[in-house]
Amino acid sequence: MSESRKLIPTVALRGMTIMPDTIIHFDLSRQKSILAVEQAMMQNQTIFLVAQKDMDVKEPGFSDVYHMGTIANIRQVIKLPNNIVRVLVEGIARAELFAFEDIDEYLLADVVTVDASAVDISDAEAEAMTREIMELFLQYTTYYPKVGKAVGRQLAEVHDLGKLLDQIVSNIPLSFTNRQSVLEKDELKARFHVVKEILTQEVTVAKIRGELQSQVKGRVDKNQKEYILREQLKYIREELGEDNFASDADRFEEETEGLNAPDEVKEKIKKEIKRFRNIASSSAEATVARAYIETLLEMPWDKASEDNKDLKNAKKILDEDHYGLEKVKERMLEFLAVRNLTNKAESPIICLVGPPGTGKTSIARSIARALEKEYVRISLGGVRDEAEIRGHRRTYVGAMPGRIAMGLKNAGVKNPLMLLDEIDKVSSDYKGDTSSALLEVLDSEQNVKFRDHYIEIPIDLSEVLFVTTANSAADIPRPLLDRMEIVEVSSYTENEKLHIAKEHLIHKQLTKHGLKASNLKITDEALKRIIRNYTREAGVRNLERRIGEICRKTARQIFEEEKKSARVTPSSLSSYLGKEKYRFDEANKTDEVGIVRGLAWTSVGGDTLEIEVNIMPGKGELALTGQLGDVMKESAQAGMGYIRSMSKEYGIAADYYKKNDFHIHIPEGATPKDGPSAGITMTTALISAIMGIPVHADVAMTGEITLRGRVLPIGGLKEKILAAKNAKIQTVLVPEKNRSDVEEISDEIKGGIEIVYVECMKEVLDRALCKPMKALKKGKVKDGN
Repeated sequence: MSESRKLIPTVALRGMTIMPDTIIHFDLSRQKSILAVEQAMMQNQTIFLVAQKDMDVKEPGFSDVYHMGTIANIRQVIKLPNNIVRVLVEGIARAELFAFEDIDEYLLADVVTVDASAVDISDAEAEAMTREIMELFLQYTTYYPKVGKAVGRQLAEVHDLGKLLDQIVSNIPLSFTNRQSVLEKDELKARFHVVKEILTQEVTVAKIRGELQSQVKGRVDKNQKEYILREQLKYIREELGEDNFASDADRFEEETEGLNAPDEVKEKIKKEIKRFRNIASSSAEATVARAYIETLLEMPWDKASEDNKDLKNAKKILDEDHYGLEKVKERMLEFLAVRNLTNKAESPIICLVGPPGTGKTSIARSIARALEKEYVRISLGGVRDEAEIRGHRRTYVGAMPGRIAMGLKNAGVKNPLMLLDEIDKVSSDYKGDTSSALLEVLDSEQNVKFRDHYIEIPIDLSEVLFVTTANSAADIPRPLLDRMEIVEVSSYTENEKLHIAKEHLIHKQLTKHGLKASNLKITDEALKRIIRNYTREAGVRNLERRIGEICRKTARQIFEEEKKSARVTPSSLSSYLGKEKYRFDEANKTDEVGIVRGLAWTSVGGDTLEIEVNIMPGKGELALTGQLGDVMKESAQAGMGYIRSMSKEYGIAADYYKKNDFHIHIPEGATPKDGPSAGITMTTALISAIMGIPVHADVAMTGEITLRGRVLPIGGLKEKILAAKNAKIQTVLVPEKNRSDVEEISDEIKGGIEIVYVECMKEVLDRALCKPMKALKKGKVKDGN
């Protein structure tokens, strides 16, 4: 029920809502509000209090205030300095605002008092609501005990539900909007639900706040406790003489802050330092932790060196350090040019393949010098444990990083030149496959995040310039070979060895043995004799040893006999190096039956093989001696198959093979021999022996034979032709399909030799046999010889 309307002076409150049955004071500074209070005091001391929606509005109108307020009696008015009035009021009842009268001096409101009696609920419901709201309030006071002490007894004496709800809302700290929401509910049930929701929310917030405070307090207490314990621990360590342990941890933290590394790495190091602090300094684990932290701090995570991009300087350095190897130098300079143009750190993995002593390792060192890169050499010969590449896990005693990570650590930068020497010599066992571990290292798509088992943090290898070396590409696993670009480093010619000795080796050995250039003179002819008769190799290592031997003897002569200099000539070589150790098997002076000169490739260069065939009465057996491999034996059988198929054309009796045995022998039986390139040589020797026709002594040949007499291509031509030249061979027969390979060989090697290209055995026999093929058909070979 509502009473009739009445006009009451009104005060619009900023940020404040006053509830019925509440005594409260507030300060006024707005002139209209002060005038409204004065007008109320002159009448019956009744005033209408309503809250503004927006506190910033200076002259509020009807739409700027809430339409539910409180009618109150003014108890006291006190004037304060600065034109401020303090008013003490007592809330009487709710009232609804309908309009403001048009008066300029103050606000005069047209209001209607709202009857908020409990007419909509029964006594039982009111009692239940009262108990429930009091329980909630008691929960609230457990978190805010001051509120409970101040108003708990006062509320216990309130038995009216409506007054209880208003009293609770008035006496707890709430926003004026929450109080306004309660004030606007004239029905008790609705007001109860609003107050219940507010109290529940406040209890929940208070509970969470209490938990947060407990956590913060516990953390603060823990930090204080840790500080005290650390101070005590520091004192104990000082007394025990272990103060260095704590200083190590502090030093590690300082180095971590100044480390040029990704955040992930720094977080890992900080975590390990924290763990290191909590380990007893006397324990073995402390040593492991210290070693691990020091390793991480020494790794060049983001530290890189600047490359020298001067191509002319690179060419100059390569020419200074190496004579010959033009193809290798050209490939290196091409790579450097592309690298400079693209400005990319990524580069192909280059594999230098060639015989020992040909300068593969030294040319990698020269590339590093030309680029001004740090040089790291990792020897892979005999490595058979995967952990050598990936490192050991830290759980093992004596664990350490792998060779790749250690190489980076020693280089001090993340973009060195890393030489993986003898990559064809790696092996595997039950501990893992080393070559498989290298797949990730040498794959530019994967090595961006290479994981070392010891480091445990991904390492970026994409900016490392990898160069590998091998003696034979055939011994490198196929998946690993596929990731590398092969650059052939072939054998040196005699002329190249002569220049290398004059420009590099002699000076190096003189310096090594404390001699000057004026103390020792080795003539060119003496050097040629050393190269030809005292060494047999593809490279120059033994040549350097022989020169070193001469230097040692010269040094002794100068020291003991007080000689000032020595001159080495071909005639005096034997006094320095002893008798000649090697002689080239020169071409035979006479043409012979069943003897043919073949050409072979070895790991130390080319060589000539004199293949001999004898025929004797027997049962048609083929004997092969000279420690031949399976492939070479099969080549001999293929040659015999070809000859038998051509018996009619060559005039050989059909029963000839049943009545004779054939023996093929290759001298130097202690040396293993294998490969298909002696196929046409053995076939020519067999035909010569069967037909009784001599073979030109100054002819040598190489090539694989098929059952139909076709000649297939072979490898190692440069070394083979060089061996033929050293043996004073005049004519060399090579497969037609090797023509492009021969064209790449320098004229220095080919000079003085007639190279004949052959496609079939008929062409081979036409050039090798002393009697032309046309004359073969005129005679018949019967069952004898």
